[in-house]
Amino acid sequence: MPDGLPDLATILVVDGDGRGNPMFWPSLEHATDEFSPVDTGIDDPALVIYTSGTTGKPKGALHAHRVLLGHLPGVQLAHDFFPMAGDLYWTPADWAWIGGLLDVLLPSLYFGIPVLAHRARKFDPEEAFALMARHGVINAFLPPTALKMMRLVPAPYERFGHCLRSVASGGEALGEDILGWCREAFGVEVNEFYGQTEANLLVGNCASLFPVRPGSMGRATPGHRVEVVRPDGRPLPTGESGIVGVRHPDPVMFLGYWNNPEATRAKFSGGWCLTGDVAVKDADGYFWYKGREDDLISSGGYRIGPTDIEDCLMKHPAVLIAAVVGSPDPVRGEIVKAFVVAKAGVATGPGLSVEICNFVGARLAHYQAPREVVFVPALPLTATGKIMRRELRALNDDV
Repeated sequence: MPDGLPDLATILVVDGDGRGNPMFWPSLEHATDEFSPVDTGIDDPALVIYTSGTTGKPKGALHAHRVLLGHLPGVQLAHDFFPMAGDLYWTPADWAWIGGLLDVLLPSLYFGIPVLAHRARKFDPEEAFALMARHGVINAFLPPTALKMMRLVPAPYERFGHCLRSVASGGEALGEDILGWCREAFGVEVNEFYGQTEANLLVGNCASLFPVRPGSMGRATPGHRVEVVRPDGRPLPTGESGIVGVRHPDPVMFLGYWNNPEATRAKFSGGWCLTGDVAVKDADGYFWYKGREDDLISSGGYRIGPTDIEDCLMKHPAVLIAAVVGSPDPVRGEIVKAFVVAKAGVATGPGLSVEICNFVGARLAHYQAPREVVFVPALPLTATGKIMRRELRALNDDV
């Protein structure tokens, strides 16, 4: 147990409306309407948030009290000088996710901005447009998966209208195609930002201050030193691919993994917290995401990131959403294998597979083109809408 965290006297496990735990309601009878704040320091433990588990079992990231204040610059930039008079924030993201909690809910409450609460049984893209229009939502955090689904709604502005002043997105990279659609549908630039459960809102865009470059994660958020580094923590020259690292100490950096000191030690090297994400930093300070270090595909001597390929696949008129992983190959080591969800009404088959492979090969390097295309009804997603590539890799044995 990390130093400074008091022993927990009671743990309540609540299911749904509280009826799942017989101790819940009796415990409330002993509650009080008085609140006595505890004198805490900025580095005292405050909350545990679990990672998404896209590449392995979720781990509990323990954060300090400074984490909320540390998020404010990133939130303000992502929403073009948030807050402004009349702002009203909504996100379909679960508030248990760091993106919902510390990118939306708590910063809004800190600034005194209302947050629209709406719990849907599942995400409905048409209802998302209608909800924002009905309640006059001004600011929205829309994860990439939500935006990809919303893109299929015909003539959204003509049908629903909206009052949006700012739209932010994060969790996975958006491609140029999606960003272009967002600009037309919402009438504003979408500010992408980057971070992870262990250290969030490290990099981002702010269209009001500097140009948004499609495909880029943006620049380092003020207050954070972010570089592309080697595995030993040494910064790499501009233009070289490496691991995104954030210098310790940092206001949003986690204290460590809950009850997992080995994983905590492995996360740091040479004074840098290694995110495990691979990127390139250009001469103007923009970061370009290539993929998770665990997700890179080693094929015929090339190290291939999935992001550019998935962005290209999304431009094919038959593709709704797609993900690529490495599949074992006796000659190349691995080949690029694409899992594709086709748009409704599209006839899938070998002919479309060849067409899609050629489509990518004509637009990217030859070694980035998929060697196999598998059509699936849906992609495995986490509760926050991220693609679970480890499950796709497991499918290699079955398809």
